[in-house]
Amino acid sequence: QVQLVESGGGLVQAGGSLKLSCAPSGSTVSIGAMRWYRQAPGKQRELVASIRGGGNTNYADSVKGRFTISRDNAKNTVYLQMNSLKPEDTAVYYCNADVMVYGSRGYINYWGQGTQVTVSS
Repeated sequence: QVQLVESGGGLVQAGGSLKLSCAPSGSTVSIGAMRWYRQAPGKQRELVASIRGGGNTNYADSVKGRFTISRDNAKNTVYLQMNSLKPEDTAVYYCNADVMVYGSRGYINYWGQGTQVTVSS
């Protein structure tokens, strides 16, 4: 059973930085697109950033220029470097990825358990 394991959340002051990491536990054959979502209290979950296997990236307008998504294919790990954090970035951040596991016929979409990011003013 594959699970996405996130780390790196925490409490930071406005203007500070945090780096989130996410990697699958268990054996995988291949990993396709990887994404970071976030959900603030009382709001819908939103896509923050995505990165394809070839490295193409996309960002929500609200984080462009401040957040950077990257991946290390050798480690099957995706990162989210968050700089110039604002109180409105406070949310639970979720990792999401398309993973091919042994025995599957294609990619399966997985979610992480979420990691809390809190930005104080």
